[in-house]
Amino acid sequence: MPRTKQRTPELRDRVLDVAIATLASEGVIGFTTRRVAQEAETSTPAVYELFGDKAGLVREVFFEGFRVLRRRFDRLEDSGDPRLNIIRAIEVFHQFVRENPVLADVMFSRPFADFDPGPSELKAGSAVREFIVERVQRCIAAGVIGGNETDIAHVLLALAQGLAAQETAGWLGTSKASVDRRWALAVRAVLDGLGPE
Repeated sequence: MPRTKQRTPELRDRVLDVAIATLASEGVIGFTTRRVAQEAETSTPAVYELFGDKAGLVREVFFEGFRVLRRRFDRLEDSGDPRLNIIRAIEVFHQFVRENPVLADVMFSRPFADFDPGPSELKAGSAVREFIVERVQRCIAAGVIGGNETDIAHVLLALAQGLAAQETAGWLGTSKASVDRRWALAVRAVLDGLGPE
């Protein structure tokens, strides 16, 4: 009698962890379903059964990135200062990208030609944007900044993504202190420029 296949949640989690680690070590070019299966000590058909295809595996890496980032946002405590709450959210984003460059690359740069985010992927990204929008709304309500909350949230996230790309490429400086100083300067300059109308 053939052995029953074990496509367990544990195997799924292990394959996902290995996929992220493989991306980190091998990059996009070295990322293959076969390689992930080998490193996860399972078969390529098992990976396909769990994720559909390579694009499905990349899609799950994409979702995992947003899940990790959202959990970090959810742990942020309200400081009582709406402006500081926005700054802290951007700092959490910065720390996430610094610690998870592979996830951030899949989330924001989309380096895989065969992965085209659909509605559910866009919804995952919007959960992060909505978190920032809510903090911007509080700032506007407190009279700290003025403008449209959705526009401002998009600008802040675009700024953070751009800074993250520059940092990853080595363009923001050679020391952690200089990089952090330039992040703080950029965020402060944008918030100062959004003073109440």
